[in-house]
Amino acid sequence: MSEADCLFCRIVAGEIPADVVHETERTLAFRDVNPQAPTHVLVVPKDHYQDAAALAAADHGLADEVLRTAHTVAEQEGVAEPGYRIVFNTGPGAGQTVFHVHGHVLGGRGLTWPPG
Repeated sequence: MSEADCLFCRIVAGEIPADVVHETERTLAFRDVNPQAPTHVLVVPKDHYQDAAALAAADHGLADEVLRTAHTVAEQEGVAEPGYRIVFNTGPGAGQTVFHVHGHVLGGRGLTWPPG
């Protein structure tokens, strides 16, 4: 898939609308269209990386910024204090369906373990 065909690249570019809840110079956070918890926000780097492994290998500091953005979202959404989960599905076997790295910020309900 090319970056031009990437759903999240198109959201970052403003070509596809999204319910944006937070934005930094290098990250964008928006509500998941199929929420799995009362709070379910996706945090993406604005630059395209296929998955978490590619992000970690390619850009020193950007993975940290994605995590900081996820925590900021949790605070804004009121789920930081009771607890929240950040999930990065990496590869089809883990359930990744959009191949632009993204962290799911989940909260607002009890989250069981193990997930899935």
